[in-house]
Amino acid sequence: MLRTIQLVILLLYTGHFNAQLIERYSPSWFGPNAHPVPELTNARIGKYTNFDLSMDSYFGYGDRTQSSYLRVEIPLVSERIALKLWANLIEHYTVDTIVANKRAMTVDHYSGFARGDIYVQTKIRLLKETEQIPNLIINYTLKTSSGTGVYEKRHFNTTGYYFELEAGKSFKIKTAITDEIRWVGMVGFMCWETVNYTQNDAPMYGTKIQFKKNKLEWEGGIRGYSGWMNKHPDYGNDFGDRPLVTFTKVNIIGTKVKYYLQYQYGMRDFPYQQVRVGIQFDSKKLTPRY
Repeated sequence: MLRTIQLVILLLYTGHFNAQLIERYSPSWFGPNAHPVPELTNARIGKYTNFDLSMDSYFGYGDRTQSSYLRVEIPLVSERIALKLWANLIEHYTVDTIVANKRAMTVDHYSGFARGDIYVQTKIRLLKETEQIPNLIINYTLKTSSGTGVYEKRHFNTTGYYFELEAGKSFKIKTAITDEIRWVGMVGFMCWETVNYTQNDAPMYGTKIQFKKNKLEWEGGIRGYSGWMNKHPDYGNDFGDRPLVTFTKVNIIGTKVKYYLQYQYGMRDFPYQQVRVGIQFDSKKLTPRY
């Protein structure tokens, strides 16, 4: 009888303890690929299927992560409608004991490998860019719960989605350092499930400016989202669901391939710095034809 009572108490305590461990479903309490700030694109849809391969290195805050990404954008209707898919194929991480204890990791190892979530996005152009109006594109994105490493605090074991409206306008300004300047802005709404059937909702925002000269492009901007749980009395002010990042990126446009290098700095609730290198290329053969 005593053993039965002890077992019941242990199960109740374990359930409560595990609920506390996974309560903070926010970027401050997980790895950098768990729920990152969405990328800000150029507010365009291409003519051909585009592939994007990149390698990331995150550092800072006692968490060092290296990851690989694959993104594919398939135009269903050229320059008007596209389907985009991407995923963190694999990541290798190493965290120190301070971060492991803060995140309440329930494993006995502080390094290893994990697989990321799969994202599926539909892109629709609402307005075509002219001299007077910008390109206007609406994106709907679904985040799956396919990522691993939940108890290592690498990825959420929940789904999510977000809507965003992107606007982009180019200006032909020829100087010694530029042929074209392009501005892109974004507003949106994000939602993801936490625990006990509770969802976190967050407005999204971002803007960037891009300078192009011959085969060289430079861009820089800021983006983020703001969840509601950070100011909720049940969670306090350290929930960490209001990430804000700034970034700068250099693109080198080759004959068939675009190379790029990006640096990103977490300004709030995203305690990482990131260096990303990648390539992009189009494929006419893999573009749908109707």
